[in-house]
Amino acid sequence: MFAIRKWEPFKELSTIQSELDDLFRKTFGSLTSGMMRGEMWTPSVNCFTRKGNYVIQADLPGIDPKDIDVSVVGNTLTIKGERKTEWKEEKEGEFFHESSYGLFERTLQVPEGVEADKVHATYKNGVLELTMPAGKAALPKKVKVEVEEEKIGSKAA
Repeated sequence: MFAIRKWEPFKELSTIQSELDDLFRKTFGSLTSGMMRGEMWTPSVNCFTRKGNYVIQADLPGIDPKDIDVSVVGNTLTIKGERKTEWKEEKEGEFFHESSYGLFERTLQVPEGVEADKVHATYKNGVLELTMPAGKAALPKKVKVEVEEEKIGSKAA
């Protein structure tokens, strides 16, 4: 006797997803578990120009400025350091922990025309600000957008 079974594509996708999850867990297990324990993180960075300078702001809350290292090689700027914690697996009364701790490193390419070797660094309220003189070539240029009128009855290509 033959049984006719209804095809359920979403059930098959669920099986594939489960198999992929297992593959990633086996391949990257130690990496992802390290991230879950907060062993590595990446700070947010904003880059912009202000008063003829190129400015980089890195959000580094809870980090002692003595634990921050800024270096420049050519037009490559690197910010690295460590956010230290007394993390213990057992925390009575804690429901979850979203803060990230550990080593970090951000490497940024500084635009041409920025004098990266003249970087000035300040730290205030958890924000590292790096300021460098920017030559005219590194500053934003305003570009006017010209609007062409369509002719009535013409076909778009």
